Amino acid sequence: MQRYIKTPLLLDNKKFDLRLYVLIAGFDPIRAYLADEGLARLCTEDYQVPHAGNLKQMFIHLTNYSLNKESENYKPPTEDFLNDDSGSKRLLTTAWKTLAEQGHDVEEIKEKIRDTLRKSIITMEPYLTSTYH
Repeated sequence: MQRYIKTPLLLDNKKFDLRLYVLIAGFDPIRAYLADEGLARLCTEDYQVPHAGNLKQMFIHLTNYSLNKESENYKPPTEDFLNDDSGSKRLLTTAWKTLAEQGHDVEEIKEKIRDTLRKSIITMEPYLTSTYH
């Protein structure tokens, strides 16, 4: 799920999204687990507030890997992907480290994500349970 945010959190001055992985291990009661690792996908151009002149500049506003890999500024993961903090696609743990270095409260961000996941799963619970049974 997503919505556009005018003043997004930036990673190295770029918009990014997160790929998070959740395992729903049971339905009665619901048991769900958020993986510690995931991915961060970054735009390949520094963020600019959207305006009529830059709305079509995909590499500023869209984080899709399939688009950004075509950018001349795309930085593929290095051989040391586990510690790479410069690529256009990074491990989630590396993104957390960079955000913390930039002064962001990573634990607060993680808790907001967990809260959103809880609410999403609770909302889906009747449908998941019905389908499961």
